[in-house]
Amino acid sequence: MEKDTISLLKECDAGIRMGIEAIDEVIDKVEDIEFKSKLISYKKDYNFLQNEIVDLLNAYNKAGKDVNPIAKGMSKMSTSIKIAFNHTDATIADLMTDGCNMGTKSLNKYLNEYTKASNNAKELAKKLIRLMDRQMMDIRKYL
Repeated sequence: MEKDTISLLKECDAGIRMGIEAIDEVIDKVEDIEFKSKLISYKKDYNFLQNEIVDLLNAYNKAGKDVNPIAKGMSKMSTSIKIAFNHTDATIADLMTDGCNMGTKSLNKYLNEYTKASNNAKELAKKLIRLMDRQMMDIRKYL
């Protein structure tokens, strides 16, 4: 149970880090004030949830998980190229919804993989999935 709990929490932590970094990468390029405000709000929500996850990991004397450097680099390169060719809020919304979709897909896979994780860890993963789903819904109007 402990191994699955730690593994699930680490995957949640990596997903949140990726989401925060993605927001940081595009926030200064967003033109619509409401869209920018939504992204700032989601970043706060991610930080709050990350604190809960880190607290649980600390209880197991474990650290969070860094984002895979290859995935991070490819994401950054893809974002830069897409925005360079089409610098619009629609492009940014497209990138953000794709990222959220990949995140929810991955986390659902990890929930199925780490079946012995604690209920608390599973609930945090589901909370993160709901947050990303809500973000996708909120920013679809900018596509």
